[in-house]
Amino acid sequence: MACHCTGCQKMTSSAFSLSSLFPSAAFSVTAGEPVIGGLHGSTRHFFCGHCMSWLFTRPDGMDDFVNVRSTLLDGSQSFQPFLETYTAEKLAWAVTGAKHSFSEFPPQEEFPELLQEYASENS
Repeated sequence: MACHCTGCQKMTSSAFSLSSLFPSAAFSVTAGEPVIGGLHGSTRHFFCGHCMSWLFTRPDGMDDFVNVRSTLLDGSQSFQPFLETYTAEKLAWAVTGAKHSFSEFPPQEEFPELLQEYASENS
């Protein structure tokens, strides 16, 4: 997904951030100790303590999910955003080609259907 919020714009020095949504139960840090950085608040943004690269985010109120920075994953060149969030804050010229757009985050009750749609299109 692509997030157009002004926080992501500031942390990436770009028009949006790219992330892949994973169930929290399927995610673990296997080496090192990430540090909280970027914007400080209820949403926690984790960075590598050595190089300070933005690794993943645990959004406030979405404890079942973790957003991993997509460009850190193998094969990321072939990823295309399936959805985009915070389009209410997006730069007018920023275009992602995402199939679904939301002015903020999608309502939590829509996530199961969105995940199922993504899985069926990408299996």
